[in-house]
Amino acid sequence: MANFPIVSTGEHVTRQVLSDSPELMVVAFRFDAEGAEGALHRHPHVQSTYVESGRYRFFLGDEVREVGPGDSFVIPSGVEHGCLCLEPGKLIDCFTPRRDDFL
Repeated sequence: MANFPIVSTGEHVTRQVLSDSPELMVVAFRFDAEGAEGALHRHPHVQSTYVESGRYRFFLGDEVREVGPGDSFVIPSGVEHGCLCLEPGKLIDCFTPRRDDFL
């Protein structure tokens, strides 16, 4: 099992790859403060997000949804998305294929 570094992705936001293979990657994103943002972006990977803890407002294309512990959803390839942290916590994201830019 590899040990991946914790990387800052913005103010009060970090990510850490938990595991990966060419076909799949699991990544933890920690939001340490209310108001921290996951910037709007898009990528060719299909993404599944599981809310381990905290509360978030997600922007998924034209849709806005609030999610909390135990919620999960899938973001299709190419859809612009991002989030605003409403209560500090952690998201677990899975990407297929692997996000080579995270390595």
